[in-house]
Amino acid sequence: MNIIRKSLQFGLSLALCAGFVTTAPAQATADAATQKLPNVTILATGGTIAGTGSSSTTTVGYTAAKVGVQRLIDAVPELKKVANVRGEQVFQVASENMTDDLWLKLGKRVNELLAQSDVDGIVITHGTDTLEETAYFLDLVVKSSKPVVLVGAMRPSTAISADGPVNLYNAAALAASKAAVGKGVLVALNDQISAGRDVTKANTSTADTFRSPDLGFLGYMQDSRAYFYRAPVRRHTLETEFDIAGLDSLPRVDIVYGYANASRVPVDALVGAGARGIVHAGVGDGSVHKEVLPALTDARAQGVIIVRSARVGSGIVARNGEANDDKLDFVVSDTLNPQKARVLLMLALTRTSSTQEIQRMFSTY
Repeated sequence: MNIIRKSLQFGLSLALCAGFVTTAPAQATADAATQKLPNVTILATGGTIAGTGSSSTTTVGYTAAKVGVQRLIDAVPELKKVANVRGEQVFQVASENMTDDLWLKLGKRVNELLAQSDVDGIVITHGTDTLEETAYFLDLVVKSSKPVVLVGAMRPSTAISADGPVNLYNAAALAASKAAVGKGVLVALNDQISAGRDVTKANTSTADTFRSPDLGFLGYMQDSRAYFYRAPVRRHTLETEFDIAGLDSLPRVDIVYGYANASRVPVDALVGAGARGIVHAGVGDGSVHKEVLPALTDARAQGVIIVRSARVGSGIVARNGEANDDKLDFVVSDTLNPQKARVLLMLALTRTSSTQEIQRMFSTY
């Protein structure tokens, strides 16, 4: 009986050992595969990608910025195939309510994370309305070559045709890609990769809303892989002179829109409110109405920096073209649209009040 008992115990031990031998390597292999994946942090800020509607067919009139970051991640289990993902809710707003203070908070947190050896890339979920401005701001202030990818959605998370999940998956794959290193801040929506400097929202509601009207996309996302066909040549991220580490606020810069029968009232009001810079979104090649030009001239005489941009959406604003910028001491925006010209002017004013230096920055970034 003792011999039988010992034989059974030995057999059980062998079985357990066999089980251990067969399962442990499989688990070790899985753990090793997970460890080899890049580490991507998803920073959530709100927007339509985190929005909810009253029904699955609600694609307008929904409520933005309702779903938390962990629910966004849990909704895309395939993320674990491309990266070790963790999430952090930085703030939760509809992006039309974005502020300079939130930009500073986000930019500082991005730089903190990218300085860590266990963070290989960052994805930022964002509302599409001001996504292009946030992308350009980060393109100028991020101090790392690691990928930073902004992503959003044109339909809320509850919609039958929600585009958020696939956009988030592509953004994570892009942030995990070595091909994205050194490309500056990127935007990934609708399977397309865009440069943070160049991209703009071009349609109120369709999924292909983001365009780079002057220079086109950088590339595409396909089957979890990034395909790049060009790279940004304007200086960005590590190559910029801007540092927000010690900033608690940004200088006030406003935009004045050009149109037929325009008056000087908006310019005078903004100067009175303390604007340190004004971007004029002019008609055509940045042309200024004859009633508005004296107001801009007066503002410049009071120390306000004037940047001529254009409302048309693409093209270079020619210096000394539709105004004598040298004589007026104005700056021109190059190819930056008015909202992006505002971003650069704010950061420029943290460094200098020289129009010559600021013009150099517009020609550099």
